[in-house]
Amino acid sequence: MKRSTKWIIGIVVVVLVVIAGYFSFGNHSGSSTSGKTVTVGIMSGTKQDDAVWNLVAKNAKNKYKITLQFKRFTDYTQPNKALTSGNVDINAFQHYDFLDNWNQANKTNIVPIGRTWITPIRLYSKQIKNVKDFKNGSTIAVPNDATNESRALFVLKNAGLISFKKGTTQATPNSIAKNPKNIKIKELDASQTARALSDVTAAVINTNFALANNVPNKYVIFQEPINKDSVKWVNIFAANKKDKNKQEYQDVVKALQQSNVKKLIHKEYGSAELAAWDLSFK
Repeated sequence: MKRSTKWIIGIVVVVLVVIAGYFSFGNHSGSSTSGKTVTVGIMSGTKQDDAVWNLVAKNAKNKYKITLQFKRFTDYTQPNKALTSGNVDINAFQHYDFLDNWNQANKTNIVPIGRTWITPIRLYSKQIKNVKDFKNGSTIAVPNDATNESRALFVLKNAGLISFKKGTTQATPNSIAKNPKNIKIKELDASQTARALSDVTAAVINTNFALANNVPNKYVIFQEPINKDSVKWVNIFAANKKDKNKQEYQDVVKALQQSNVKKLIHKEYGSAELAAWDLSFK
């Protein structure tokens, strides 16, 4: 074989190797571009919470080729800070009201990009079985932080125990216009309301603290209704405003808003937590 022929064969072989290598490793228009990763900030939770998020991750992978990574927090002040600093891409831990207060207090521009669920807050009592049984001068414990206190007072309003001054959107005890049974409002740290249940006629207790303190459902005498008052308590996915239309973030929302996730929420929580993306708030 002539030397020139050997050179030609050698060049052809090199070209073929380069082309093969391109299609094996260098072509990023194939499956490798669909392997996107989105980091979601959430609160450290229960086994039920983990089961739901694991299913969301599975949906994201199977339906949208997105890998979800979760960054878990134990302090409610951290997930929005992590979002603003870029340590997470989106978060899912707060409701509309919390986000509104956060943006105002911290001069941030975080926006909701999709609903997740709502955890109705409840009124518990060891002394009475029905809201009609409150006697004159009964005491009800409520959380003392601005967000949860307002929510608790709206529960009492919807239970027919009090009414508000016209135009009230963020309630405090000073917002009460009518209190026909002279209900006394005892303001406590949210974590203490469950422990105070034996010392008051009733208490509005956040679900997480009721579960942590093993407060049984038999003590529930009223549950926050699904209406226009409660829409602000719907939990949401949130993103920085500049990222609100990113397709991969919208796909993560869709991965949660699936029928199999709704069924799992019902299985794990019963009526304590409700899928909120298709609820009607009237």
